[in-house]
Order: sequence, then C-alpha cells, then structure tokens
Amino acid sequence: MRTKLWFPTRAANWINARVFALRASPRWGRWVSRYLTVVTYTGRRSGRTFSTPVAYRRTADVVWISVSFPDSKTWWRNFLGTGGPISLHLDDANRSGHAVAHRDERGRVAVTVRLDD
Repeated sequence: MRTKLWFPTRAANWINARVFALRASPRWGRWVSRYLTVVTYTGRRSGRTFSTPVAYRRTADVVWISVSFPDSKTWWRNFLGTGGPISLHLDDANRSGHAVAHRDERGRVAVTVRLDD
C-alpha cells in the first residue's frame, strides 16, 4: 500500500532533478545559480548525507532560505534549536556554514546560514 506522501515525494524528486540539471546547464546555469543553490547536510536521525536545491538570498556571509510549504518538507528540521552544519554551492564552490531554522507565529519557516570564513 502506498502512503499519502508517494505522489508529492515522486513529484519533488522529478522537479529537483530538473533544477540540478538547470544549474549544471551551460546556457541557464549562471542565471539559475543566482537564485537557487544546493544545500548538503547530514540527517540528524539517519546520519545520511542529503542534497536538495533551494531558493536563497545572500548578503555577504549570511544566506537566508525561505522554506515554502514547510509542513510538507523535512530537511529544515535538521536545523531547529541550536542548528547544525550545512554546505551550500555558491559562486562555483562549496561553502560550509552553520544553519539555524526558525518558525514564526504564522507558521512560516526560514533558515539562516552563517557562512564560515
């Protein structure tokens, strides 16, 4: 029996694959990379490494990631409380940092990443 998450998970995987391809594209990659990055993190329970594309805003060494539909996503929960280590692909290089997730009173979620030097 399939769970309720079967279709959304399959759709998300399909979309994520296309975003990865767009970022790697010689034609569109430079433009897409200004708005989308790939975050890589270790799952807090599984210990496995995951990568997922996200939209972001950046000012110097601080990156903000607004999580759309946070109740249907789980990746950001790895950064609740004191947060944890994360890697982002920015400026054609992997940058490490410390991410902390916050949920406001309206239920919106944002992840703030302070990049390492």
